[in-house]
Amino acid sequence: MFQFDLVNCMMKVIAVCLGNICRSPLAHGILNHLAEELQVDLQVDSAGTASYHEGETPCSGSVEVAMKNGIDIRHLRARQIKKGDLDHFDVVLAMDASNFNDLKRLARDTNQQDKIKLMLDYSFPGQNRSVPDSYYTGNYQEVYDLLYDACRNLIEEVKSHNKS
Repeated sequence: MFQFDLVNCMMKVIAVCLGNICRSPLAHGILNHLAEELQVDLQVDSAGTASYHEGETPCSGSVEVAMKNGIDIRHLRARQIKKGDLDHFDVVLAMDASNFNDLKRLARDTNQQDKIKLMLDYSFPGQNRSVPDSYYTGNYQEVYDLLYDACRNLIEEVKSHNKS
């Protein structure tokens, strides 16, 4: 069950990968796109567990696949996740097991740990699947498709939660 700002009825979600230039900015763009399309009040951000690419734009492969699907992520800039993000965001979406474990170590209590989810658990519940790292594999369309499906499922879950 979600815990979020009941006053504003806005859920705050952050997508997290390693460098914040491939997978997480793509998820960020998809979530914003779907929230607007499906009229869901969602605040979205993205970050990386490492600071390797701080300030950089998303990688060209992610930008291209996003644009091909009508989503512009060129304005996003990489940043490293901060401890305060685990307080601010309601859901923290890890792209893979390594990111998940890094985020769990960053969490200071069980409330923060409970916010951390594997992204693909929204498509493959309980299977603990990782989003492949397109930075190394170059499989941008596959990653887009996986993220789109998981993001859509998350948005639908938020919509159904808001109705109850």
